Amino acid sequence: MNQYITGTAIRELREKKKMTQLQLAELLKVSDKTVSKWETAKGYPDITLLEPIAKAFGISLPELLSGNRIRNANVSANMLRSKFYVCPVCGNAIHSMGEAVIHCHGVQLLPAEAEQTDENHMAFIERVEDEYYVRIDHEMTRTHYISFMAAVSSDRCQMVKLYPEGEAEARFKICGVRRICFYCNRDGLFSQDVVKGIDDKESGYDDTQERRELEQAADMLFG
Repeated sequence: MNQYITGTAIRELREKKKMTQLQLAELLKVSDKTVSKWETAKGYPDITLLEPIAKAFGISLPELLSGNRIRNANVSANMLRSKFYVCPVCGNAIHSMGEAVIHCHGVQLLPAEAEQTDENHMAFIERVEDEYYVRIDHEMTRTHYISFMAAVSSDRCQMVKLYPEGEAEARFKICGVRRICFYCNRDGLFSQDVVKGIDDKESGYDDTQERRELEQAADMLFG
């Protein structure tokens, strides 16, 4: 086990449930002094008590060990609310439809926060028959590269793994795609919405300024 429940986490979770130390103790069949010892870091709960503690707080065991309660508003599993987790050690990329407690190489992963594309991370999208051809204007060296690309719609997520010294490009079935996401190993996650009237044409816009002007016009027409 790479991580164990801390006294601080127990106290915070107990207070969120508006429980006293005595109330928690009674549920676990221990004394309130025992709970106090846990919360003041003078002892740890026995491993056999971890599941009962999680049950008392109404959370899962992984949530208990992480010290964070995961609240998923995405109960209808809308893929447009997808989360991407990337391990800083091995580069493992994990997709989730909502918040999750995920560990890799002993590191608890946080969901990557997507930034809007910029001059150094620009996605060019072109429709080719029933697919979107997406190209990222980015170097692909062994130390600086795009790790993966994803095309997200309301009901699916298409992911393509990319490799150093390869091409920063991919093809995705259109299938209602609304957003293109991609991950730079140095600068993190970026996203660009697929814009009606621009990206559904059979030609791409490599000129950054031209695309920005078209996006603004599309926002006024279709926003």
